[in-house]
Amino acid sequence: MTPNGNYEPVIGLEVHAQMLTQSKAFCSCPTTFGNEPNTNVCPVCLGMPGALPVLNRSLVDFVIRMGLAVECTIAPRSVFARKNYFYPDLPKGYQISQFEAPICTNGSIVIELDDGSQRRIGIVRIHMEEDAGKSIHDLDADTLVDVNRCGVPLIEIVSEPDLRSPREAYHYLLRIRQLLTYLGICDGNMEEGSFRCDANVSVRRSGETVLGTKTEVKNMNSFRNVERALEYEIHRQTRLLEDGGCVVQETLLWDADRGVALSMRSKEEAHDYRYFPDPDLGPVLVDERWIADVRVSLPELPVSRRNRFIEQLGLPRYDADVLTAEKKVADYFETGVAALSRTPAADRRESAKAVSNWVMTEVLRVIGEKHIPVDDFPVNPERLAAMIGLIQNGTISGKIAKEVFEDMLSSQDTPIQIVERKGLLQVSDSDAIGLVVARVIETFPLQVQKYLEGNAKLLGFFVGEVMKDTRGRANPGIVNELLQRTLASLKR
Repeated sequence: MTPNGNYEPVIGLEVHAQMLTQSKAFCSCPTTFGNEPNTNVCPVCLGMPGALPVLNRSLVDFVIRMGLAVECTIAPRSVFARKNYFYPDLPKGYQISQFEAPICTNGSIVIELDDGSQRRIGIVRIHMEEDAGKSIHDLDADTLVDVNRCGVPLIEIVSEPDLRSPREAYHYLLRIRQLLTYLGICDGNMEEGSFRCDANVSVRRSGETVLGTKTEVKNMNSFRNVERALEYEIHRQTRLLEDGGCVVQETLLWDADRGVALSMRSKEEAHDYRYFPDPDLGPVLVDERWIADVRVSLPELPVSRRNRFIEQLGLPRYDADVLTAEKKVADYFETGVAALSRTPAADRRESAKAVSNWVMTEVLRVIGEKHIPVDDFPVNPERLAAMIGLIQNGTISGKIAKEVFEDMLSSQDTPIQIVERKGLLQVSDSDAIGLVVARVIETFPLQVQKYLEGNAKLLGFFVGEVMKDTRGRANPGIVNELLQRTLASLKR
């Protein structure tokens, strides 16, 4: 965490999350990512004289959802302000934000750390604002401006300086992103800029309560880069203080390729944003009925869902954590369980564990290899459940199921159609399997002798040979039973 234990880091994070509204914060322009530059624009988001902004109600709905999820107080009256600064990708010369009167204040979330412990992290405020444009620096040293993002609706989530390590910051960001995606208000995509993070970091001697001089680190485009940037800056500040120097308040840009944070501007060069209430926008008035309507619409949140998976479906804690990390994966899992079992709780628990095993191994493996969301996974949960059902009713073995699953990735056939097409029906005829068992025992007399002398582990070897001979089609339960019976008869 630091070069020695004499110093303690103090970290606060500012998360900017783009809301999944169809139109921008104050006009009807689309928010679609990847359109041709400077096409998602109109007089309002370009700041043309006389063009007046109109607040997008969905933006307010979304920020209230997040505020309730992190136990914030929702202000009955909040105010938009103009944040004034000059930059080429800001056509109006100011950004509409909230300053003195934000809509959400005094919240908190609980994060779970690697050792299983928990920490409560305070949320100072959540406020609404619009995004700025984007400057693009090309190879000819020219700077191009794309103002498509101007006016895109954001919320900014500002934490208390409660984080004490880069790893805690990592877990905090994961938790915030998880909440945003569960609520359906942000896609959490850092690569496309819809989930961004700035970090304020300082260090102080262990045991002190006064905060040290902080720096702000920007340009971190992944959770791992946030962790790396914080580790770098904590080490830099600690070494500086140990050598008798002092930390200068400044803004730093993280260079992921070089693994260093470079100075962007010092305190003396910091902007004076000259906030003042936006005269074109009235106050945002939120009554108790509005809050109650939003509260009723909230989905089941990840911690509650994880606990339900454990308590009602009997899943191990590890399974429940993996399955609820992403809402769409949890949805996929639950749809599969529902399709597989419509029977009493005991059977449902067995079905839940079976679906969990396949989702956690094969489904997530393919998704990871192909870098696709679960929405684009070619095997829907109903088809997966149908295949697992074939294992449970003895139609195919678990080994054969792997082959069926691979076929399902490129075929729209049902699992039973694949089984019949490829001749994979499980053999449960005891007489037929008995002939194979006899043949295997006759083929490996040396192994038989060692088994009879007490090497019980060789039973697995014989099972493997029988399954190999039958191309995995023999019923494993019958194979085990016949082998044990036949080998036991040789001891007499």
